[in-house]
Amino acid sequence: MRYSALKVLTQGLTGNKGWKRVWRDPEPKAEYDIIIIGGGGHGLATAYYLAKEYGLSNIAVLEKGWIGGGNVGRNTTIIRSNYLLPGNQPFYELSMKLWEGLEQDFNYNAMVSQRGILNLFHSDAQRDAFSRRGNAMLLSGADAEMLDQNGVRAMYPFLNFDDARFPIKGGLLQKRAGTVRHDAVAWGFARGADMRGVDIIQNCEVTDITTKNGVCIGVETSRGVIKAKKVASCVAGSSNRLMAMAGLRLPIETHVLQAFVTEGLKPLLSGVVTFGVGHFYISQSDKGGLVFGGNIDGYNTYAQRGNLPVVEDVCEGGMSLMPMIGRARVLRMWGGQMDMSMDGSPFIDKTSIEGLYFNGGWCYGGFKATPASGWCYAHLLATGAPHPTATAFRLDRFKHGKMLDEKGVGAQPNLQ
Repeated sequence: MRYSALKVLTQGLTGNKGWKRVWRDPEPKAEYDIIIIGGGGHGLATAYYLAKEYGLSNIAVLEKGWIGGGNVGRNTTIIRSNYLLPGNQPFYELSMKLWEGLEQDFNYNAMVSQRGILNLFHSDAQRDAFSRRGNAMLLSGADAEMLDQNGVRAMYPFLNFDDARFPIKGGLLQKRAGTVRHDAVAWGFARGADMRGVDIIQNCEVTDITTKNGVCIGVETSRGVIKAKKVASCVAGSSNRLMAMAGLRLPIETHVLQAFVTEGLKPLLSGVVTFGVGHFYISQSDKGGLVFGGNIDGYNTYAQRGNLPVVEDVCEGGMSLMPMIGRARVLRMWGGQMDMSMDGSPFIDKTSIEGLYFNGGWCYGGFKATPASGWCYAHLLATGAPHPTATAFRLDRFKHGKMLDEKGVGAQPNLQ
């Protein structure tokens, strides 16, 4: 069933009795051409593009829980392509272009809202760094605009411009950036993949990866053994635990990232704003709640909950940027598992085991990469070669000294 305004009107007039299930609930087959482990945004996008762009349908997506229950439903919904390094910026600009046509492509309302993102700067040195970043964005085909203090004040007059320690001097604006309804992205990709024959199997936990003579031949799951010609890992914060089943160690640490939502307020923030001193970012949802977050928790954990010192740090950043936020009540908070790489950039690559592929290390930027990640991972699985915009995302880049250190803090995942 394809969705349309006419379909919504017709169903509304006939009691909404004709809607069909968004995707099937199949039993796993004994063997597939490709198994994708992880039914989050990246895994589902990979399956969708494998089916749509390469005509492959004998594919299974295995999800240990339910679709939308992982990081794809536990983030602050921001999309952007304001990166600096040549190994990163073209990739994220590809993702932005895919976001712009995504709803028409998979016929699902993901609530893509290009409301813009403004990165504030607070010193002359930071202004110069943002100018360099903006120029890199323009060279890759993205949009970027430098605003002085008056330009920022015209957009958000209520910000704390005269902070004695961190005065706001201007900002880097990307108007095409914005927000997207996170779980709707998973549902849209799942529906699109299912329509093209992909089996989406929920409540199917992978308990072991089966290899023979250095070749991956399938997986053992809570619902039985499933064979495959290719197995693709796409499990975010659980990457280390999963790949350890195949005897592999990854240059990744798992941390938790917290996010927060306040009570509903009248329209206040037209776009996304980031604090250039503390790691604080904020936007306003369509329901009126302020959605914000900050740094990851500094310790390693697989829990989906955080600790109070980071809550305090994030709220302090919010109070420094816009003191009036202190009057808002926080309704809920949550945590997602971040697979933090040693240089802050991701991996889309083959592993040393034939037939076993890896996608991960997205740190806290995985959601905005969802379409391009699926596009490039599908290209790798279908052709055996990396996509031109993802050639730098190699697992062996540390061995060859080709790090993608976007933040320039070295091999410290807790600082990325």
